[in-house]
This record gives sequence, C-alpha cells and structure tokens, in this order.
Amino acid sequence: MKLVYFAWVRERIGRPEEVLDPPPEVTTVAELVGWLRGRGEEYAYAFENEGVVRAAVDRVHAKPDTALAGAAEVAFFPPMTGG
Repeated sequence: MKLVYFAWVRERIGRPEEVLDPPPEVTTVAELVGWLRGRGEEYAYAFENEGVVRAAVDRVHAKPDTALAGAAEVAFFPPMTGG
C-alpha cells in the first residue's frame, strides 16, 4: 500500500511517501494510524492528536472507520482552510 504524506505530516515523518505492507489486522484508516504511531517517534509525533490529521483512500476523503480492503493509496494531510 502506498502512503502519501502532505504538509506538516510530511515534515514530521520526514518523507513524502512510502510503500508499506500493514499487518492483516489493520483494516481501517484508524487502525492504520494506530499502527503507524507504533513505527517510531516521527510517526507518533505526526499522529499525536487523534482526529486532526485527515485521510483519503484512493483519492476519496475517508473517515477513521473507512475500510482499507483493496486500497492502493492512503494519503494523510492536515485540515485545510479556505480564504
């Protein structure tokens, strides 16, 4: 699965994207975030405030309970405002 990071999420993790193979028990966006937090302090820092970072699964905005089955890409980004 390709993971893409934007804005300060990318800065905190230290890379714009990566390809990872989460374990089979990671089935939702929320579970993916939890698994990523355990991968190191940079991930824990990026995802320290649950609910702040937004996600898109295959380029469609996703909620924490969105299933990952069959997903090719998950993107993470901070909330955005217009102006």
